[in-house]
Amino acid sequence: MPIYVAGTCDTKGRELAYITRLIRADGVAAELVDLSTGGPAKTSHSEETRFPPEAVAACHPGGVDAVFTGDRGRSITAMSEAFERFILSRDDVTGLIGLGGSGGTALITPAMRALPIGVPKLMVSTVASANVAPYVGPSDIAMMYSVTDIAGLNRISRIVLSNAAHAIAGMAAAAPLPAPEQSTDKPSLGITMFGVTTPCVTRLTEILSGTWDCLVFHATGTGGQSMEKLVDSGLMGGMIDVTTTEVADLLMGGVFPCSEDRFGALRRTGTPCVISCGALDMVNFGAMETVPERYRHRLLYRHNPQVTLMRTTAEENVRMGRWIAEHLDRCEGPFHVLIPEHGVSALDSPGMPFHDPDADAALFSALEGGLRPTANRKLIRLPLHINDEAFADALARNFTELAGAA
Repeated sequence: MPIYVAGTCDTKGRELAYITRLIRADGVAAELVDLSTGGPAKTSHSEETRFPPEAVAACHPGGVDAVFTGDRGRSITAMSEAFERFILSRDDVTGLIGLGGSGGTALITPAMRALPIGVPKLMVSTVASANVAPYVGPSDIAMMYSVTDIAGLNRISRIVLSNAAHAIAGMAAAAPLPAPEQSTDKPSLGITMFGVTTPCVTRLTEILSGTWDCLVFHATGTGGQSMEKLVDSGLMGGMIDVTTTEVADLLMGGVFPCSEDRFGALRRTGTPCVISCGALDMVNFGAMETVPERYRHRLLYRHNPQVTLMRTTAEENVRMGRWIAEHLDRCEGPFHVLIPEHGVSALDSPGMPFHDPDADAALFSALEGGLRPTANRKLIRLPLHINDEAFADALARNFTELAGAA
């Protein structure tokens, strides 16, 4: 089973061929895919090329004519779609490595994101030292900065590309070893956490780790997306979505937003799930000076020099409750929603800066009023704080009930 080496051979043919040969020298099969967009008559195939641009472009719904348009921007966008479809059509992908500048990185990484978590993915890029979130998303893509531009083989690029080739070969050749105390027979359970819901999640993992392989995801936007990507990939047996705070950042413009597809994996797969309201009392921003002007008069809490939290209002909580209910209402279940009536985060308890029972009540009422109960879907109110041990116990009991019935 080969590693696929991807890039535009019309501009980076020598570098791509160099990586391909190094991977093969490590005893791992490699196939070079040319993603050049200049058109069949203008591409410069490397001698190592197995798949020419026409073969990839043919995977586009509009065919090769939709890719080779003569307009660079449109062609790159179309080739990216074609390459994603091409990769997903292969049943022998043991890894994927790409080379590129900003255009090549944007062209190749969607195909990497489409591959399941665990398939080795390495992008050597001129933009890897900048913000890579748009390229990596919720996937396990490794980004390597090229140092010099990818414009020929020289004393620097040979070292960087050699390291990349040996790295992807090593990833593909080596199987992960389970920790001695873990059983690979345990099904995986995804749990979302923030610092302010840590006691709840710590208790949950203590209760459930005997029968479940507990995977905790930091609810920073990509954390929730990563959990749901694993669910969509069939690699997760259940979810306890304790910390749905990413919804607050989406609706109020915070820095850790989810996407509009939050809870989409639950809708698509019907994976057993228990959901709560963790950290919906806050919106995340960067340093205090980065808080938008329209929010400067609000109740702000300096979590650390780089993170400022804003308390959500009753009106915002109504909006969030309705949004969550609307998205959950599209799911047939099975799921339970557990509401901690005495507070949704460590900052939302008596004596703490975000304690606001009226704002919480608005959230809970909107969520309860917008969700249609069915035999598979329940909303349960509990007179507890989210970090009370009894609340974690209730989450565990409800999940065990759902998982046992699935």
